[in-house]
Amino acid sequence: MKNVYMDYAATTFVKPEVLEEMLPYFTEKFGNPSSFYEVSRITSKAIDDSRAKVAKAINAQTSEIYFTGGGSEADNWAIKGIASAYKNKGNHIITSKIEHHAVLHTCEYLEKQGYEVTYLDVDSEGFVNPEDVRNAITDKTILVSIMFANNEIGTIEPIKEIGAICREKKVLFHTDAVQAIGNIPVDVEDMNIDLLSLAGHKIYGPKGIGALYIKKGIRIHNLIHGGGQERGRRAGTENIASIVGIAKAIELATENLEEHMNKMTNLRNRLFEGLLKLPHTTVNGPMGDKRLPGNVNVKFRFIEGEGILLSLDFEGISASSGSACTSGSLDPSHVLLAIGICHERAHGSLRLTLGDSTTQEDVDYVIETVPPIIERLRKMSPLWDDYNKKGEV
Repeated sequence: MKNVYMDYAATTFVKPEVLEEMLPYFTEKFGNPSSFYEVSRITSKAIDDSRAKVAKAINAQTSEIYFTGGGSEADNWAIKGIASAYKNKGNHIITSKIEHHAVLHTCEYLEKQGYEVTYLDVDSEGFVNPEDVRNAITDKTILVSIMFANNEIGTIEPIKEIGAICREKKVLFHTDAVQAIGNIPVDVEDMNIDLLSLAGHKIYGPKGIGALYIKKGIRIHNLIHGGGQERGRRAGTENIASIVGIAKAIELATENLEEHMNKMTNLRNRLFEGLLKLPHTTVNGPMGDKRLPGNVNVKFRFIEGEGILLSLDFEGISASSGSACTSGSLDPSHVLLAIGICHERAHGSLRLTLGDSTTQEDVDYVIETVPPIIERLRKMSPLWDDYNKKGEV
């Protein structure tokens, strides 16, 4: 049986070059960077070099990069840290309804602490209107947090425009760029970004490592307290091997970015073309260059997404119906509901995300495999039966 992995938005494999760089830091290069002897100076330099690589990838200064335990921690730190540091200025935060749960649940937590949060609507393709951000800002607003690109429907938000509005209004701007890094260009200076979150395991690096960019001069309170690591900003002995790993991964991901984008866009378009030939099949999210190059998300009327996933798994295809973080939930995707899709139709959605190992042969296998699955599941669906008897349901 074939084995076709099409869930790169959930996680990626660790590239051999990344693993090779990491391995010595599990064995001979094991010193604690906070100590003062040679073994420790080696690991301390490795962290400094890694910080510089991450900074270069997003056009930041080396001193503006802080390593975390992943993207979710980076999101939590950015939002909670700013909320705490600027609470004397105001208590209002702005975000969108389609954010990752690391942002949404953090904002919900802060609401219980007395903060006010505005959850902006998005349009039918998942775009935040920059003017909605402008109109939502009050004299109590301390932070705007809008994701760079959506993990489910691939929408690339107008980050530069939103950032410019925040600069004009003197409000800090955070973006969750976990899905954007390594897939599209990211430039914190050009795009008016004050804080940015990223994760290693989305760019062919290890899991359990991420980073937070904090623009120089911004006050932020610590999320994790203890020792003086990360220049006093994040306590805990550094995860040296993974720090080296995320740095190598982001270096590889950004040095051939244009070539990667072209390959993913061509494969994505081929996959869309094949799947959209099926009747009663439509796209979730935008098309064209405002969509992540490797993201395909479609909805099939009259069937349940879980049935599609089980059938695809049986054929050796790994896919999802939404975020990996909520894959155990029976509720439809909050992203699909936010773009105006009803519960019934949202349940029939399929997300296929492509990556470095995806081939045209893989795409063609999916195009060949999906139609009979959809046909079989529809024959089992009472909704399909009602449609054929009565017309539209």
